[in-house]
Amino acid sequence: MKIDKVITGEFQVNCFIIHNDGEAIIIDPGDDVDLIDAKLKELKLTPVLYIQTHGHMDHISALAELQSRFQAPVYMAEEDAKWAFTDINCMPPFFPAPPNSTSISKYIKDGDEFNFAGMNFRIIKTPGHTPGSLCIYFYEDNSLFSGDTVFAGSVGRTDLPGGDSRILTESLKKLLKAIPNSTRIYTGHGPATTMDLEKRNNFYFQNISVE
Repeated sequence: MKIDKVITGEFQVNCFIIHNDGEAIIIDPGDDVDLIDAKLKELKLTPVLYIQTHGHMDHISALAELQSRFQAPVYMAEEDAKWAFTDINCMPPFFPAPPNSTSISKYIKDGDEFNFAGMNFRIIKTPGHTPGSLCIYFYEDNSLFSGDTVFAGSVGRTDLPGGDSRILTESLKKLLKAIPNSTRIYTGHGPATTMDLEKRNNFYFQNISVE
């Protein structure tokens, strides 16, 4: 399993390209489709899956065009797919509403397990930032792709429509139970971190009881 990152758009979203033997899983193609395209061609990769950690415009705006260039299924939570491609999901002047030509191949649920490109991963639903936020856990490689649920030293905001700080706290508790301290966390914005570092240093993980 190899991991490459393309930082996209005005909000500096981390688009991750996880690949193995020439096939790639694309997580959160947020913007700058030509940059992602160039990286795929540089690495000689064929996308076999697009998967969205959540529906905000800065994480999905390149999806439709990228899918038109490299055909592959799109997986996303239904809770976010309901509004992600509508006019409510925009932030002028940075992002118009994402193109609504994207076809969702599968609505993914908590606990779903998949194998693509010879890599196994599990879905951990973590609402709070959005109703359909999720993390993608490559358990054999001890790697978690957290979207905007967890950042290095912080968490995703909950003051946008659909956000809920109480629900997010429950999602953080769920992660504390589900993944080991040594797990590497690849975040939707900013640098990677580990669960151990976040347990010790992230204010939002403090005083969460996992009993």
